[in-house]
Amino acid sequence: MEQEPTILRELFFKHVAQTSSKPLGLNIVRAEGVFLYSPERRYLDFISGVSVSNVGHGRREVIDAVKEQMENYAHLMVYGEMIESPQVLHAKLLTSILPDSLQSVYYVNSGSEANEAAMKLAKRATGRREIIACKNAYHGSTQGSMSLMSAEEFKNAFRPLLPMVNYIEFNNVKSLDAITESTAAVIIEPVQGEGGVQIPQPGFLEALRAKCTVKGALLIYDEVQTGFGRTGKMFAFQKYGAASGGNCGVIPDILVLAKALGGGLPLGALVASNELMSVWQDNPPLGHITTFGGHPVCCAAALASLKLLLTQPWLQDVDKKSARIVQALGSHPLVKEIRAAGLLIAVDLGSADLAKQILYLLLDEGVLTDWFLFQPTSFRIAPPLCITDDEIDMGVAAIIKALNKLEI
Repeated sequence: MEQEPTILRELFFKHVAQTSSKPLGLNIVRAEGVFLYSPERRYLDFISGVSVSNVGHGRREVIDAVKEQMENYAHLMVYGEMIESPQVLHAKLLTSILPDSLQSVYYVNSGSEANEAAMKLAKRATGRREIIACKNAYHGSTQGSMSLMSAEEFKNAFRPLLPMVNYIEFNNVKSLDAITESTAAVIIEPVQGEGGVQIPQPGFLEALRAKCTVKGALLIYDEVQTGFGRTGKMFAFQKYGAASGGNCGVIPDILVLAKALGGGLPLGALVASNELMSVWQDNPPLGHITTFGGHPVCCAAALASLKLLLTQPWLQDVDKKSARIVQALGSHPLVKEIRAAGLLIAVDLGSADLAKQILYLLLDEGVLTDWFLFQPTSFRIAPPLCITDDEIDMGVAAIIKALNKLEI
């Protein structure tokens, strides 16, 4: 039942927990394409629910797939015990565009859980306990994934956390010496998201892959933010790193996915070889179990979304659209730097205060954007991949207008 907006707002603050003292509190009643609609106005979505809505909002293909699956069945039983066609068909299509070493999919509920499961799989497969992550990386907020953060201010209130976590520095080849025969896995984003769109320098990912191979450590790629076309390739590992067969760059042992994977519904996954994934089955059995992971309705949405990404021209246009944004904003005197991995873009203003100011100024201009956890001087641009040139120009004009209103 629809509620009057003022009453709904009161109920929101009374009954829905918030994790910041000043939530946006936007009442969105409808979303379509690259726009979100409140009762009062339209907003241009320049964050895609943090890289979730890659195919845009309200796609008829996704909606129809969800409706059809709901009419067939919703929850049955997961854990890989029952043959559920949306799961099977999605896994077949997903693995058909991945290297031969990534052919087994384990579905979970979120990126955090996928990273938790990937760490467990690495420990079980190697018999080792140390996990190495990158400084300024984000892999989730559950206790295990939070343990991978280097930022103490996010972790201290929740200790004790996972032991035997150590760090390397992104783009620092010398720091790879921290990887030893005690390391179960190195988990890394091929492009750092919450670090403010940090792009790998030539040779870094290749050196990381080589070090992991020599030391017997598994390489886990967290492509939760970068997957499904965000960088202009279906996966960032296909774009960054030396070619090592087909259209793939440095190939991980475990690929972690979520966000855009579900086509707007909650879904995560880890992908590995059949041999590696088989260690879940014994000693102990049920090595990772999850009640709703791979939910058939979510997998139906994921399948429809992946088909769209494979058939629409969006991916081939990502770099051109990215360049349009970078070119339009790069000459503004307040913009110190722009870092872009396709349509994952950080606009750096050189000031955390200015970066915070502009978020609210942009809301006034009808544009929704966001900040970065570990790069407070930048704001984020990550629109749905289906955005048109006219919609880009509309957003860029609003950003320039907001930049001109900043109080220096």
